[in-house]
Amino acid sequence: MKLFLKILFAAILIAIVSINLWAGLQINLFDAWPDYKQNPWAIATLYDAYLSFAIFYVWVAYREPTWIRRVIWFVLIMGLGSITMSLYVLIALARLRPDEPAWNILARRTA
Repeated sequence: MKLFLKILFAAILIAIVSINLWAGLQINLFDAWPDYKQNPWAIATLYDAYLSFAIFYVWVAYREPTWIRRVIWFVLIMGLGSITMSLYVLIALARLRPDEPAWNILARRTA
């Protein structure tokens, strides 16, 4: 299961970085904003994404033992979204001991 999750989150990370690079090469984000904000589905998708980031962050805040780590992860998640979330899960999986099951990443960290 751990290997599957590592492959899955690495693939998500590669996909989101790739699509962001592609989109950035097509048009500057700030140049695209006037058309984007006129599209109700684009705005709904943006709200959906950021509310999902907030949901994920609640788990991160639960797991992280210090306020400074919580603040840093909050800034990264809200700034980089799925890129940071994928990295967070990959780091959590990498920190597991070989004998630990994958579901242990859900538990609170003590240090």
